[in-house]
Amino acid sequence: MSRVITKDGVGTDPALPDGHVLDAKALWQGWELPEDTPLILTLDITVDPAALSPWFDRLALIVLPFGSSADGRGFSLAERLRALGYRGRIRAKGHILADQFRAALRVGIDEVEISDAQAERMPEAHWMAARKAPDYRRQIFRAA
Repeated sequence: MSRVITKDGVGTDPALPDGHVLDAKALWQGWELPEDTPLILTLDITVDPAALSPWFDRLALIVLPFGSSADGRGFSLAERLRALGYRGRIRAKGHILADQFRAALRVGIDEVEISDAQAERMPEAHWMAARKAPDYRRQIFRAA
């Protein structure tokens, strides 16, 4: 089982759209996808998000895998998706730390999915505190 953290708190997987779960290869291979069904895309971290733009209106949720908390490519990918005009939900899944939650929200990630074991090590209070922590950039500019 897993936990999903949003800016409002921690819970079990909320309101996953009822749709087809697929990877980007399915889009490019021309699979027959029902027009009225929302798509849930698990995106390989190396995919160019610009190639997905024709499907933005059909993608209800894009899941970005985080294999390591030290790998920041998912943050860059989320920011790029937002800059390209994607308005659906973005979920970071995997090894995300509570300390990274503010950065995740800032780049356009709506929610973070972690394992129950991670949730035990990082309770809800840690996630909510990180969301409200002062932005280091603001501190730098104030000091200058």
